[in-house]
Amino acid sequence: MSVKTILFVLFALFAISLMIFYFLPISTINFSAKTGNYNFSINNESSNMQFYSNMRFPSNIISYKIFNCPLQKKNDMEFAFDILENLTSLRFYLSNNEEISVTCEERDRINGGLFIAGEGGPTNITVAGVFKVITHGEILLIKESDCPKPNVALHELLHVLGFEHSTNSENIMYNITRCEQTIGDDMVQLINNIYSIQSNPDLTFRDVSASMAGRFLNLNMTIVNEGLKDAGESKINVYADGNLIKEIYLEPLEIGTGRIITIGNIFVTQISINELELSIDSSFNEISKGNNKINLEIKK
Repeated sequence: MSVKTILFVLFALFAISLMIFYFLPISTINFSAKTGNYNFSINNESSNMQFYSNMRFPSNIISYKIFNCPLQKKNDMEFAFDILENLTSLRFYLSNNEEISVTCEERDRINGGLFIAGEGGPTNITVAGVFKVITHGEILLIKESDCPKPNVALHELLHVLGFEHSTNSENIMYNITRCEQTIGDDMVQLINNIYSIQSNPDLTFRDVSASMAGRFLNLNMTIVNEGLKDAGESKINVYADGNLIKEIYLEPLEIGTGRIITIGNIFVTQISINELELSIDSSFNEISKGNNKINLEIKK
């Protein structure tokens, strides 16, 4: 066997051994899913993310104004608005009649040995049925963000939207800010769910009662706007066994307000009545028209 043949055989054996070493595992390596979004709660119990349940602005299109902030903090705030717009159904626009007021402070503040990065939250809340409607909120940026993302501005903006502090240190709503913190998927889902309800009024009856004295009807009722928008003019129709006997004019109602209506001595032409029907007649869209009617029967 020639020297050239021996060298070729040795090279081939060396190459084969390298391939065996490369493809055969020496040790076991385990992979796990990479997570980028962290739930609000460390126990995945996300039912109490907000100060009160169902907190939201009247519309998903929310106005803001930034007052006398340095360029970096102004950019941080606008970047925070952009991030939430990309993640959720919310939209923000600049206005002099703002729903969110943003101001800045140039001096550091320390509380309990920790720097306070900012402050934010709702300043005007109206209870309207299942919703707690935020009509105004304020953000104070004290410290500009040292992170690639404007975590301080995002944290305070989410406070304005009703979110309280998180127990999860990986979540952006944790009370100590770190650059790697993120907005949890559960927070995004909650925002989108709450704001999926259209911004409309919702008129409904409360505390309705009626009595007859001979052929004269006495009515007591409360009409409430439990919606997300002021209600315009409407009227209440009163029917006795299907016959219209009275129309009652109803003035516009702001969010969360109501009217107590008491009317006596409504003359009824029928000798006897089995059922009364009261219905709200409105020309505008409502969250639900299903609660615009109530029927009353004679007590037996």
